[in-house]
Amino acid sequence: MTAIVRIDDENIGTEEFVRILKLTGRFEGLVDEIVRDRVAVHAAKKQGIPVSPEEIQERADQYRRVLGLHRAADMNRYLDALGVSLDEFEEFIIDGLYQEKMMQHVCSDRAVEEFFQLNSPRFDSIEVSHIVLENEGQAKEMMSLLADDPDSFGELAREHSMADTREQGGYIGTVLRGSLKTEIEAKVFNANVGDLLGPFAASDRSFFEIFLVNAKNPARLDGDTAAEIRRLLRDAWLAARAQEHVIEVR
Repeated sequence: MTAIVRIDDENIGTEEFVRILKLTGRFEGLVDEIVRDRVAVHAAKKQGIPVSPEEIQERADQYRRVLGLHRAADMNRYLDALGVSLDEFEEFIIDGLYQEKMMQHVCSDRAVEEFFQLNSPRFDSIEVSHIVLENEGQAKEMMSLLADDPDSFGELAREHSMADTREQGGYIGTVLRGSLKTEIEAKVFNANVGDLLGPFAASDRSFFEIFLVNAKNPARLDGDTAAEIRRLLRDAWLAARAQEHVIEVR
């Protein structure tokens, strides 16, 4: 058994280390990360994506600067303390470059733009407020009050809503498609600004919800949307590539 940590006369070895990771729920996430990185490296090599000596040197120098290891001797001592050879360190740097370049290819600006053009409705957003009440009778009464005085929504939410948004007058904020229950989402996204919708009952009828549409924001390819599309492209690509390999977790 290889010891990772020694506390007085007690050794904590690799088997116990892995067992602790599993029992604390951190093992699966770490394995997933390793698998994703390795799959990207394999794909980059298969596609012949180049990594030049200059890029390797630049990334290694960047690594050293971040750690404050300005001399070669400092770097060698650091690697010795980790039990990592120079060849292993170089392999780590090269793999990182392969992963980065592969993801740049998968999540290119062109790929992001094409995905947005094909799926732009899913990035529409609305700004909504809600009032949550205990029973249907209260909810119907609230709808009547709001019909007579729509501008009182915020005040009534502060006075009567059960939700933790009551202090904000029921304001939830910006909501993307997929954030609400399907039957509610279709109606809310098709509503006009200022429309009241509801009351909608919870599945167990433990509460009833009324929505007010404050604003509608058609999809646009801004920084946040581009970042979300890159995440979706990366996850879809990695899931597809994982099917090409035999992956066993032991």
